[in-house]
Amino acid sequence: MDRSKLYRRFRTLLIANRGEIACRVIRTARAMGLRTVAVYSEADRDAMHVALADEAVLLGPARARDSYLNVERLIEAARKTGAEAVHPGYGFLSENAEFARSCFDAGLVFVGPTAGMMTAMGSKSGSKELMEKAGVPLVPGYHGEAQDEATLSKAAEKIGFPVLVKASAGGGGRGMRIVRSAAELEPAIVSAKREALAAFGDDRMLIEKYVDNPRHIEVQVIGDSHGNLLSLFERECTLQRRHQKVIEEAPSPTLNAAQRETVCAAARKAAGAVNYVGAGTIEFVSDGKDVFFIEMNTRLQVEHPVTELITGVDLVEWQLRVAFGEALPLKQDEIRLNGHAVEARVYAENPTKNFMPSVGRISTWRLPAETGGLRIDAGYREGDAVSPYYDAMLAKMIAWAPTRDVAIERLNRGLEETDVRGIVTNIPFLSALMTHPKVRTNAIDTGFIERELAVLTQAAPAPGELELCAAVAAVINEEQQPARAQANSPWQTFGWQPVGRRQRSFAFRVGHGVGHGPEQKISLNYGSGLSTLLIGERELAFAIAAKEGGFDLTLDGIKSSVAAVIDGHELYLRTRNGRFDLHWVDPFGGESEEHVGEDKIAAPLPGTVVAVLAEEGAKLDKGAPILTLEVMKMEQTLRAPYAGVLKSIKCKVGDIVQEGVELAVVEPAGE
Repeated sequence: MDRSKLYRRFRTLLIANRGEIACRVIRTARAMGLRTVAVYSEADRDAMHVALADEAVLLGPARARDSYLNVERLIEAARKTGAEAVHPGYGFLSENAEFARSCFDAGLVFVGPTAGMMTAMGSKSGSKELMEKAGVPLVPGYHGEAQDEATLSKAAEKIGFPVLVKASAGGGGRGMRIVRSAAELEPAIVSAKREALAAFGDDRMLIEKYVDNPRHIEVQVIGDSHGNLLSLFERECTLQRRHQKVIEEAPSPTLNAAQRETVCAAARKAAGAVNYVGAGTIEFVSDGKDVFFIEMNTRLQVEHPVTELITGVDLVEWQLRVAFGEALPLKQDEIRLNGHAVEARVYAENPTKNFMPSVGRISTWRLPAETGGLRIDAGYREGDAVSPYYDAMLAKMIAWAPTRDVAIERLNRGLEETDVRGIVTNIPFLSALMTHPKVRTNAIDTGFIERELAVLTQAAPAPGELELCAAVAAVINEEQQPARAQANSPWQTFGWQPVGRRQRSFAFRVGHGVGHGPEQKISLNYGSGLSTLLIGERELAFAIAAKEGGFDLTLDGIKSSVAAVIDGHELYLRTRNGRFDLHWVDPFGGESEEHVGEDKIAAPLPGTVVAVLAEEGAKLDKGAPILTLEVMKMEQTLRAPYAGVLKSIKCKVGDIVQEGVELAVVEPAGE
C-alpha cells in the first residue's frame, strides 16, 4: 500500500462525529491552522460542534444509522466540502475497518490506524489470538469463530463460572453480561447478542473467565509511520457502572514503578504485533497481582485528557501530525510523568432512577472557570437540546494537581460549583463518589459502585434554615430584577421604606411541582430598620446582595454564597449544604394535589421494543420483567411495580414508542 496515500499533509479536516469529542478535535485542528468541517443529523442542527466548525453538512435523520453511521453520506460530505482527511473521534465508526477502507478508496486520509490494523485488533477474539502469539498475558477464555449455543455453553463450563459474555466487536459495556451459573448463560447470550447486533451490527460473542474484584488498567500508545511506537503511561479506570467508565485517573494509584514499566512494556509489545500507527489504548484487567490483556481500542479514548495533563502532550495534535506523515516529536525516554489527573464524566441521567437517561433542553449551564488545574471538555451549552438518540454524555471535568489527593479535591470543587438545569445530571452522584472514603484510599474494584449504590444515590438532605431563607431570598431577588435596570434609588434596596414595617408570608415544599409533602413556612418582616426572617420562634436578621448566578445571603451577620435558578414557582438552590429543589407554593392558592403515581408501565424515553418477557394473564411478582426497550443504545427492562396479573400488553417487538406511552397494564393482586 502506498504510504503517501495513507499519510500526507492536508488543510481541511472533516470530523465524523458529534458532541464533546467533535468539539475537542475542532479546537485543536483550528489551533493548528486547519479548516474544519462538522457533520450533523437533523436532531443536532443547532448543536455546539456545528457552531464551532468552519462548515457543517447535514447527513440525515436523527437515527445514527441514517446519519453518523452512514458511510456514503460521510464520504459525500467530505467530497462536497473539499475535505482531505477524516477524524472519526470515538464511538460511531471510529473502529470500523470498512469506514477506514472507504476513506482510503475515496482518497481521504483517515486519522487513525489502517483498516488492516483495525481488523487485527478490533475483534476481541482475533486480537487475543494475536496477543497469545506475541506473548502478551491473557485471561483464560474462548475466542473462537463457532457461535452456536452448544459451543458457547461447553466453553463456559470448561472455563468455569463466573464468566464474562461479551460482544467481539463491542465496547462501552454494550453486549456484555456477567454470568455466574449455567442457568443464567442462555438468556445472557440471547440478550447480549441482541444488544450487540443493534449497537455494532455484529452479534459474535466471546467468553472469558470473570476476574472477581478486578481492577481496570489501560495504557495509552501511539505510533507513527516511521516505525516509532510509544507508551504514555497508564490510566486506572476501575470505577465503572455496567462496564462503562465513570471516573478515570492517571497514573494508576495501584501500580508501583516496576509494575508500571511492566504493563507499559506489555502494551508496546501488543501494539507492536500489528506495527500500529495512530493513537490507541491497550486495556488490561488486574487481579491485584498480575495483569491480563483484555482488548485494544484502535482509537482515541474518552479519558485521554488525564494522559494529556500528566504528560503535557496534546494527543489530538499528535494524531494529526502522524496523519500528516510526520515522525513523533519525542522518544520513549523523553516522555515525563508529572503529577496526577482525575476525570469525571458528566451525563444527562438520573442516578436515583436507575441512571435513566434524561432528555430535554438545557435551561441553565454554569460551569466553573478552567483555572487552577481544572479542565472542562464540553459538548453542550445553555439552550442546547439533549436528544434520546445518542450517548448521554454532556461533558468531562478533569483536574490536575501534583498529588492524587489534591487532584481529587480540585475535581470535587469543580463538580460542586457546576449547575445544570432543564435536565437531570449525575453531578451529585459524582460528588458522592469522589468524597467516598474508599475512593480516597483507592480501596476499590470494578464492582465498587454497584455495591455502594445505595450510599452514592442517597436522597438530597432536607432543606434547613439556610435553604428556607435562601428560598425567600431567591424569590425577592427575582422580583427585584426589573428595578435594578433603573437609575440608583433608595427604593432599589429591598424592603426599604421611610416609616412602618410590613410582613410577608412564604411557603415551600420539597421537590418540583405540587404534592411533595408538608409546607414549610417562613415570614419576612421588612420596612424601616433591618429586614428579618421568622422561622417558627426564631428571628434572623436578613440581607441579600445580587450577583451573577445567585446572591450573597447574610443571616445574623454570617454571609453565605448561594447559587439560584428560579423558573416560575420552581426553585433550584445550591448552598454549602448541597443542592435543593423547592416549590414555592402559590400564595393565591389554586394548586392541585393530584400527581401521577409511579405504577404506570410506560416508556421512560423514546425507544424500540426489543423483547416481550411475559404473557398476558401471567401472575407476576413485584419486580418481574415485562418487556425490554432499547433506549439511547442501551437496553432498559420495565418491571412489574407490584405483585399482580399482567392484564394487557399494548406493544409488540419492533414497535417504536414515544416517551410516556403506556406499554402494559398490571392488575394488582387482590383486586
